[in-house]
Amino acid sequence: MFLPALSLAAFWVGGEAIMMMTALGLPLLFAFGGAFRGRDPAGMPLPDALGGLALRQHITQFMDRALQDTAITGRSTVCFVVQFDDADVLLDRHGRAVQTEVLARSAERLCAVLREGDTVARLEGGGFAIALAPVRRMDLEKMVQTAARLQSALAPPISIDAARLYVTCSIGFCLGAQSPLPNGAALLDAAQVAADEAQRNGPGAIRVFQAGMARKRADRDALRSDLEAALDNGQIRPFFQPQICTDTGAISGFEALARWVHPERGTIPPIEFLPAIEDAGLSERLGEVILYHALAALVRWDKAGLRVPNVGVNFSSAELRNPRLAEKLKWELDRFDLTPDRLCVEILETVIAETDNDVIVLNISALAKLGCGIDLDDFGTGHASITNIRRFAVRRIKIDRSFVIKVDEDREQQKLVSGILSLAERMGLETLAEGVETQGEHAMLAQLGCGHVQGFLFARPMPFDDTHDWIIQHQSRRAAPPRIGSRAR
Repeated sequence: MFLPALSLAAFWVGGEAIMMMTALGLPLLFAFGGAFRGRDPAGMPLPDALGGLALRQHITQFMDRALQDTAITGRSTVCFVVQFDDADVLLDRHGRAVQTEVLARSAERLCAVLREGDTVARLEGGGFAIALAPVRRMDLEKMVQTAARLQSALAPPISIDAARLYVTCSIGFCLGAQSPLPNGAALLDAAQVAADEAQRNGPGAIRVFQAGMARKRADRDALRSDLEAALDNGQIRPFFQPQICTDTGAISGFEALARWVHPERGTIPPIEFLPAIEDAGLSERLGEVILYHALAALVRWDKAGLRVPNVGVNFSSAELRNPRLAEKLKWELDRFDLTPDRLCVEILETVIAETDNDVIVLNISALAKLGCGIDLDDFGTGHASITNIRRFAVRRIKIDRSFVIKVDEDREQQKLVSGILSLAERMGLETLAEGVETQGEHAMLAQLGCGHVQGFLFARPMPFDDTHDWIIQHQSRRAAPPRIGSRAR
C-alpha cells in the first residue's frame, strides 16, 4: 500500500530512473519477504465462538500458575468439565456442521455466565473445560450452584436452520485442594473423571471428584479389557432355556441368554456383567456372538433330528439403531441356511414404549417383513401403548415374571393376567409367561389361556451341550397337564 508513495519519493530524489528501479524492485523484495503470502488456513481461528477459546495446554498452564500461587495468596481455583449428553445422536442426526454450530452457541452461553478472568477451553471430543479465576473461599455448595448455573445456561433451545435443538450436559468438577497432584494437568484429569461419572449417571448429572473415582474408572477399563477378551475367547456364550406350549406340552422354542463362564469365577450371572457390557459399548459385539451361537444351535438340533421350532435372541437398543440390521440378519440366516421364522427377535417393552428413533422403528418393521417373529419382552413393565404394539408388528407378548408370581394363589394377579391375555387374544397376539416356577402357576396360566410358558419349573438356562439330553428326556416324560391347586383366595 506504500509503493506509490515510495515511488513518488524516489522520483523526487533521483529522477525517473530511480523511480523505475524502486517501482520494479520493491515488489520483488516484498515477494521474497513473504508480504504477499496468504495466511495458512490451518492456523486460522475457527469462524465462530470456538476460535476465541483456549485449548487444553492453555487452561492447564492457567491452573498451574493458580495452584503454584495458592501457598502465597491463599487463593485457589476449580476446574469444571462440561460434556454433552447424547452427543453421538446429535452428530448422527444433524451432521458435523450443525454439531459445530451447537458447540459455538454453547460456548457463547457459557462465557456469558462466567466472570471476567475465568477461562474456557474446548476439549477433544466436543466438551469444554472451565477454570475459575482464583478466589479465597471456594466451598462445595457454591461450586454445585455454579455447575447448575452452567447447565441452566445451556437449557434453552438452540435454533439452527429453522430447527430447535435441545441439548443437556453432565458436569464434573474438582476443587484445587482436592487435586491428586498440585498441577493443572492433574486437576483437569480429575474433573474429567468426575464428568465421566456424571455422564454415566445422567443425563444432566453433576458430580464432584472423589479419590475413589479414579480407581473405579480404572476398574471399569480393566473390566472392559476382560469383557473384550471373554467375547473373543468364547467365555461369554448363550445358555438356552426352553419354552413350552401349554396345550400340548411340546417344546415351542428356546431363548438364548448370555452367560459368562469365567475360568476362575465360574458362571457369572448376567446382572453382574450386562451393565458393564452396555457401559463399555460392547452391546453390538455381544449381540453378534449370541446370534451366531443361537443360529448354530438350531442347525445342530436339526441335524440331530430334534424338533426346536425357533430360538429367541434379545436385541439391545444399540443393535436396533444399526441401519443395516435387517441386511445383517438376512445374511446370517442365509449363512446357516435357515428361514427367518426360525429366529425370534426379542425386544424390551421399554425400548418400544420410549423410542422416538426412526431407525429403530424402520429396523423392527424390516425384521417383521423379513419373516422374523417379534416378541415384546417383559410386557407390563414399560407401558407400551396398543398403538405401538401394532406399529411395531409384534407377534407375541412375554408377560413379565412380576405378574406370574403366585398367580395360582392371588386373585388380583389372576385378574391382571386375565386382562393381559384377553387383550392379546383380541389383538391376535400369541402369549408367553416368563418366570414360571411352580406347578400351580403353570396350571393356572394354562387355564387362563396363556399359550406358552418358560421358567425354572421346566429347566434353568443350560449350556448347549446339555440341551440334547434335556430335549429327549422332556419328550419321553410328556404327560397330562398338572392339576390346578386350590390355594386361590
